[in-house]
Amino acid sequence: MSVEEIVTAYHAAMLHKSADELADLYAEDALHEFPFGGLAPFKGREEIRAGYRAMWGALPFKPDEVRRVSLHQATDPEVVLLEQDTFVTVGGQSITVPGLLVLRIRNGRIIHTRDYMDTGAVTQVRAAASLTAG
Repeated sequence: MSVEEIVTAYHAAMLHKSADELADLYAEDALHEFPFGGLAPFKGREEIRAGYRAMWGALPFKPDEVRRVSLHQATDPEVVLLEQDTFVTVGGQSITVPGLLVLRIRNGRIIHTRDYMDTGAVTQVRAAASLTAG
Protein backbone atom coordinates (compact mmCIF):
# COMPACT_ATOMS: atom_id res chain seq x y z
CA MET A 1 0.00 0.00 0.00
CA SER A 2 1.11 3.55 -0.64
CA VAL A 3 1.30 6.17 2.11
CA GLU A 4 -1.87 7.78 0.74
CA GLU A 5 -3.73 4.45 0.82
CA ILE A 6 -2.55 3.73 4.37
CA VAL A 7 -3.63 7.16 5.65
CA THR A 8 -7.03 6.89 3.96
CA ALA A 9 -7.55 3.38 5.34
CA TYR A 10 -6.37 4.45 8.82
CA HIS A 11 -8.97 7.23 8.91
CA ALA A 12 -11.67 4.87 7.63
CA ALA A 13 -10.84 2.41 10.42
CA MET A 14 -11.18 5.24 12.95
CA LEU A 15 -14.56 6.26 11.54
CA HIS A 16 -15.79 2.67 11.61
CA LYS A 17 -14.17 2.00 15.00
CA SER A 18 -12.86 -1.15 13.32
CA ALA A 19 -9.92 -2.65 15.16
CA ASP A 20 -9.64 -5.25 12.40
CA GLU A 21 -9.35 -2.64 9.64
CA LEU A 22 -6.74 -0.77 11.66
CA ALA A 23 -4.67 -3.79 12.69
CA ASP A 24 -4.58 -5.05 9.11
CA LEU A 25 -2.53 -1.95 8.19
CA TYR A 26 0.27 -3.03 10.53
CA ALA A 27 3.17 -5.43 10.12
CA GLU A 28 2.98 -8.52 12.31
CA ASP A 29 5.67 -7.23 14.71
CA ALA A 30 4.65 -3.55 14.68
CA LEU A 31 4.66 -1.21 17.66
CA HIS A 32 2.00 1.41 18.46
CA GLU A 33 2.98 3.88 21.21
CA PHE A 34 1.03 6.61 23.04
CA PRO A 35 3.74 8.98 24.35
CA PHE A 36 1.29 11.43 25.94
CA GLY A 37 -1.78 9.22 26.37
CA GLY A 38 -0.77 7.38 29.52
CA LEU A 39 -1.38 4.05 27.80
CA ALA A 40 1.00 1.13 27.53
CA PRO A 41 2.25 0.49 23.98
CA PHE A 42 0.66 -2.19 21.85
CA LYS A 43 3.28 -4.65 20.64
CA GLY A 44 2.45 -6.64 17.53
CA ARG A 45 -0.51 -6.62 15.16
CA GLU A 46 -2.68 -8.82 17.37
CA GLU A 47 -2.10 -6.67 20.47
CA ILE A 48 -2.95 -3.59 18.37
CA ARG A 49 -6.15 -5.33 17.27
CA ALA A 50 -7.11 -6.36 20.82
CA GLY A 51 -6.14 -3.00 22.32
CA TYR A 52 -8.18 -0.97 19.87
CA ARG A 53 -11.09 -3.38 20.06
CA ALA A 54 -11.19 -2.79 23.84
CA MET A 55 -10.67 1.00 23.63
CA TRP A 56 -13.14 1.63 20.85
CA GLY A 57 -15.63 -0.86 22.25
CA ALA A 58 -15.73 1.11 25.50
CA LEU A 59 -16.71 4.34 23.72
CA PRO A 60 -20.48 4.84 23.35
CA PHE A 61 -20.17 6.86 20.12
CA LYS A 62 -18.45 6.97 16.75
CA PRO A 63 -16.43 9.87 15.38
CA ASP A 64 -18.37 12.14 13.03
CA GLU A 65 -15.32 12.88 10.91
CA VAL A 66 -11.57 12.42 10.81
CA ARG A 67 -9.97 15.24 8.88
CA ARG A 68 -6.42 15.28 7.61
CA VAL A 69 -4.85 18.62 8.42
CA SER A 70 -1.47 17.86 6.86
CA LEU A 71 0.73 15.02 5.71
CA HIS A 72 4.50 15.44 5.56
CA GLN A 73 7.21 13.11 4.34
CA ALA A 74 10.20 13.21 6.69
CA THR A 75 13.78 13.13 5.44
CA ASP A 76 13.75 9.43 6.41
CA PRO A 77 11.78 7.86 3.52
CA GLU A 78 9.99 5.45 5.90
CA VAL A 79 8.60 8.20 8.13
CA VAL A 80 5.51 10.35 7.57
CA LEU A 81 3.92 12.88 9.89
CA LEU A 82 0.14 12.99 9.85
CA GLU A 83 -1.67 15.85 11.57
CA GLN A 84 -5.38 15.16 12.01
CA ASP A 85 -8.50 16.39 13.75
CA THR A 86 -11.13 13.93 14.95
CA PHE A 87 -14.61 15.39 15.41
CA VAL A 88 -16.99 13.70 17.83
CA THR A 89 -20.42 14.52 19.19
CA VAL A 90 -21.04 13.12 22.64
CA GLY A 91 -23.52 14.19 25.28
CA GLY A 92 -24.77 16.90 22.95
CA GLN A 93 -21.29 18.42 22.74
CA SER A 94 -19.19 18.75 19.60
CA ILE A 95 -15.55 18.14 20.52
CA THR A 96 -12.48 18.27 18.31
CA VAL A 97 -9.58 16.00 19.24
CA PRO A 98 -6.38 17.14 17.52
CA GLY A 99 -3.69 14.55 16.99
CA LEU A 100 -0.36 13.85 15.38
CA LEU A 101 0.73 10.44 14.15
CA VAL A 102 4.35 9.69 13.38
CA LEU A 103 4.17 6.63 11.15
CA ARG A 104 7.07 4.46 10.06
CA ILE A 105 6.00 2.51 6.98
CA ARG A 106 7.98 -0.29 5.37
CA ASN A 107 6.90 -2.52 2.47
CA GLY A 108 3.36 -1.10 2.52
CA ARG A 109 2.73 -1.78 6.24
CA ILE A 110 2.97 0.36 9.35
CA ILE A 111 5.83 -0.88 11.50
CA HIS A 112 5.78 1.84 14.17
CA THR A 113 3.31 4.50 15.26
CA ARG A 114 3.79 7.26 17.81
CA ASP A 115 0.27 8.49 18.52
CA TYR A 116 0.17 11.97 20.05
CA MET A 117 -3.35 12.96 21.12
CA ASP A 118 -4.54 16.16 22.75
CA THR A 119 -5.09 14.70 26.21
CA GLY A 120 -7.22 17.68 27.29
CA ALA A 121 -9.65 17.03 24.44
CA VAL A 122 -9.66 13.29 25.23
CA THR A 123 -10.55 14.15 28.84
CA GLN A 124 -13.45 16.29 27.57
CA VAL A 125 -14.72 13.40 25.46
CA ARG A 126 -14.50 10.95 28.36
CA ALA A 127 -16.29 13.38 30.70
CA ALA A 128 -19.09 13.97 28.20
CA ALA A 129 -19.40 10.22 27.59
CA SER A 130 -19.62 9.48 31.32
CA LEU A 131 -22.43 12.05 31.69
CA THR A 132 -24.28 10.42 28.80
CA ALA A 133 -23.83 6.93 30.27
CA GLY A 134 -24.88 8.00 33.76
